[in-house]
Amino acid sequence: MMRSNFIDHELAILEPSGYITAANAASFQQELTQAIISSKHSTFLIDMHSVGFLDSAGLMALVYVYSLAESLGKRFSVCSLEPSVRIVFELTQLDKALEIFENRRQFELLMPNTIAA
Repeated sequence: MMRSNFIDHELAILEPSGYITAANAASFQQELTQAIISSKHSTFLIDMHSVGFLDSAGLMALVYVYSLAESLGKRFSVCSLEPSVRIVFELTQLDKALEIFENRRQFELLMPNTIAA
């Protein structure tokens, strides 16, 4: 369900795919949590370009992992939201809380100290 790219010692890019719903949100959250806890990386970019749908359970999983990352002093950002997924963030106003980038290129431009693929 998720592909991981470890770009350098600071940045890990995680790429979930498919639909993230109540049916798989717990495993999605567990995979992200494990990546955050077990990694020495300080920055995590969740590239959502392959996520076609996200329901409230999937959103809550992201919020949980975002809070965990913050508590551990790690940066947690999201990029490449499909319009149907972006609307969920906007309706819940989480687009104001989470750091959301249009795509990886925008992340690279705004994060010059981080190398992205």
